[in-house]
Amino acid sequence: MTRETDLAFLTRAIELSTHCPPATGAFSVGAVLVGADGAVLAEGYSREGDPVVHAEESALAKLPAEDPRLRTATLYSSLEPCSRRASRPHPCAQLVLAAGIPRVVVAWREPDLFVTGCEGIDLLRQAGVEVVELPELAAAAREVNRHLFVF
Repeated sequence: MTRETDLAFLTRAIELSTHCPPATGAFSVGAVLVGADGAVLAEGYSREGDPVVHAEESALAKLPAEDPRLRTATLYSSLEPCSRRASRPHPCAQLVLAAGIPRVVVAWREPDLFVTGCEGIDLLRQAGVEVVELPELAAAAREVNRHLFVF
Protein backbone atom coordinates (compact mmCIF):
# COMPACT_ATOMS: atom_id res chain seq x y z
CA MET A 1 0.00 0.00 0.00
CA THR A 2 1.18 3.53 -0.67
CA ARG A 3 1.35 6.26 1.94
CA GLU A 4 -1.57 8.02 0.23
CA THR A 5 -3.63 4.82 0.40
CA ASP A 6 -2.75 4.39 4.08
CA LEU A 7 -3.76 7.97 4.82
CA ALA A 8 -7.07 7.56 2.99
CA PHE A 9 -8.08 4.33 4.75
CA LEU A 10 -6.96 5.60 8.15
CA THR A 11 -8.96 8.78 7.57
CA ARG A 12 -11.97 6.53 6.89
CA ALA A 13 -11.33 4.71 10.18
CA ILE A 14 -11.33 8.07 12.01
CA GLU A 15 -14.57 8.98 10.25
CA LEU A 16 -16.12 5.71 11.43
CA SER A 17 -15.10 6.54 15.01
CA THR A 18 -17.51 9.49 14.91
CA HIS A 19 -20.39 6.99 14.71
CA CYS A 20 -19.61 5.50 18.13
CA PRO A 21 -22.37 5.94 20.69
CA PRO A 22 -21.01 8.29 23.37
CA ALA A 23 -19.32 6.71 26.39
CA THR A 24 -17.44 8.28 29.26
CA GLY A 25 -15.51 5.09 29.99
CA ALA A 26 -14.31 4.05 26.54
CA PHE A 27 -12.58 5.41 23.48
CA SER A 28 -14.40 6.04 20.21
CA VAL A 29 -12.46 4.05 17.61
CA GLY A 30 -12.99 3.14 13.98
CA ALA A 31 -11.44 0.28 12.01
CA VAL A 32 -11.24 -0.73 8.36
CA LEU A 33 -10.02 -4.09 7.06
CA VAL A 34 -8.60 -3.85 3.55
CA GLY A 35 -7.63 -6.76 1.33
CA ALA A 36 -4.34 -6.98 -0.57
CA ASP A 37 -6.22 -5.87 -3.69
CA GLY A 38 -7.29 -2.63 -2.00
CA ALA A 39 -10.91 -3.65 -1.53
CA VAL A 40 -12.59 -2.92 1.79
CA LEU A 41 -13.37 -6.27 3.44
CA ALA A 42 -15.15 -4.91 6.52
CA GLU A 43 -15.54 -1.84 8.70
CA GLY A 44 -16.43 -1.41 12.34
CA TYR A 45 -16.52 1.01 15.20
CA SER A 46 -16.60 0.84 18.97
CA ARG A 47 -19.97 -0.02 20.50
CA GLU A 48 -21.44 -0.89 17.09
CA GLY A 49 -24.45 -2.98 18.05
CA ASP A 50 -22.91 -4.03 21.39
CA PRO A 51 -22.02 -1.70 24.26
CA VAL A 52 -18.61 -3.31 24.83
CA VAL A 53 -17.47 -4.24 21.31
CA HIS A 54 -14.24 -2.65 20.11
CA ALA A 55 -13.79 -1.38 16.55
CA GLU A 56 -11.30 -4.04 15.44
CA GLU A 57 -13.46 -6.76 16.98
CA SER A 58 -16.55 -5.41 15.20
CA ALA A 59 -14.83 -5.37 11.80
CA LEU A 60 -13.37 -8.86 12.27
CA ALA A 61 -16.76 -10.27 13.30
CA LYS A 62 -18.15 -9.38 9.87
CA LEU A 63 -15.88 -11.93 8.18
CA PRO A 64 -15.52 -15.67 8.67
CA ALA A 65 -12.53 -16.39 10.91
CA GLU A 66 -11.06 -18.62 8.20
CA ASP A 67 -11.38 -16.00 5.44
CA PRO A 68 -8.07 -16.39 3.54
CA ARG A 69 -8.04 -12.67 2.66
CA LEU A 70 -7.21 -11.85 6.29
CA ARG A 71 -3.74 -13.40 5.82
CA THR A 72 -2.82 -10.61 3.38
CA ALA A 73 -5.02 -7.81 4.73
CA THR A 74 -4.22 -4.51 6.38
CA LEU A 75 -6.13 -3.33 9.43
CA TYR A 76 -6.53 0.42 9.80
CA SER A 77 -7.44 1.56 13.30
CA SER A 78 -7.78 5.08 14.64
CA LEU A 79 -6.32 3.87 17.97
CA GLU A 80 -3.67 1.31 18.83
CA PRO A 81 -5.29 -2.14 19.24
CA CYS A 82 -5.75 -2.86 22.94
CA SER A 83 -3.44 -5.28 24.72
CA ARG A 84 -5.67 -5.64 27.79
CA ARG A 85 -9.38 -5.25 28.41
CA ALA A 86 -11.91 -5.97 31.12
CA SER A 87 -15.01 -6.43 28.95
CA ARG A 88 -13.90 -9.46 26.91
CA PRO A 89 -11.43 -12.31 27.35
CA HIS A 90 -9.37 -11.41 24.26
CA PRO A 91 -7.90 -7.97 23.61
CA CYS A 92 -7.84 -6.67 20.05
CA ALA A 93 -4.11 -7.24 19.56
CA GLN A 94 -4.72 -10.94 20.22
CA LEU A 95 -7.66 -10.96 17.80
CA VAL A 96 -5.47 -9.44 15.09
CA LEU A 97 -2.81 -12.09 15.67
CA ALA A 98 -5.36 -14.91 15.69
CA ALA A 99 -6.76 -13.67 12.37
CA GLY A 100 -3.28 -13.70 10.84
CA ILE A 101 -3.40 -10.06 9.72
CA PRO A 102 0.16 -9.15 8.69
CA ARG A 103 -0.11 -5.34 8.66
CA VAL A 104 -1.72 -2.74 10.94
CA VAL A 105 -1.83 1.03 10.46
CA VAL A 106 -2.72 3.29 13.41
CA ALA A 107 -3.15 6.99 14.02
CA TRP A 108 -2.77 7.21 17.78
CA ARG A 109 -1.18 5.20 20.57
CA GLU A 110 -3.56 4.47 23.44
CA PRO A 111 -3.01 6.98 26.25
CA ASP A 112 -2.89 5.84 29.88
CA LEU A 113 -6.51 6.76 30.56
CA PHE A 114 -8.32 3.44 31.08
CA VAL A 115 -5.43 0.98 30.88
CA THR A 116 -1.94 1.87 31.98
CA GLY A 117 0.81 0.80 29.62
CA CYS A 118 -1.11 -0.41 26.57
CA GLU A 119 1.32 -2.55 24.58
CA GLY A 120 -0.74 -3.43 21.53
CA ILE A 121 1.76 -2.10 19.01
CA ASP A 122 4.66 -3.79 20.79
CA LEU A 123 2.83 -7.14 20.98
CA LEU A 124 1.99 -7.00 17.29
CA ARG A 125 5.54 -6.11 16.27
CA GLN A 126 7.02 -8.84 18.47
CA ALA A 127 4.80 -11.33 16.64
CA GLY A 128 6.07 -10.15 13.25
CA VAL A 129 3.19 -7.86 12.27
CA GLU A 130 4.22 -4.77 10.34
CA VAL A 131 2.85 -1.79 12.27
CA VAL A 132 2.78 1.63 10.64
CA GLU A 133 2.04 4.71 12.70
CA LEU A 134 0.73 7.84 11.00
CA PRO A 135 1.06 10.42 13.78
CA GLU A 136 -0.10 13.21 11.48
CA LEU A 137 -3.63 11.80 11.95
CA ALA A 138 -3.35 11.44 15.74
CA ALA A 139 -4.90 14.86 16.40
CA ALA A 140 -7.99 13.93 14.37
CA ALA A 141 -8.35 10.63 16.27
CA ARG A 142 -7.92 12.44 19.61
CA GLU A 143 -10.47 15.09 18.64
CA VAL A 144 -13.22 12.46 18.37
CA ASN A 145 -12.37 11.54 21.97
CA ARG A 146 -12.02 15.08 23.35
CA HIS A 147 -14.90 14.49 25.81
CA LEU A 148 -12.71 11.99 27.67
CA PHE A 149 -10.05 14.57 28.44
CA VAL A 150 -12.22 17.37 29.86
CA PHE A 151 -11.51 17.73 33.56
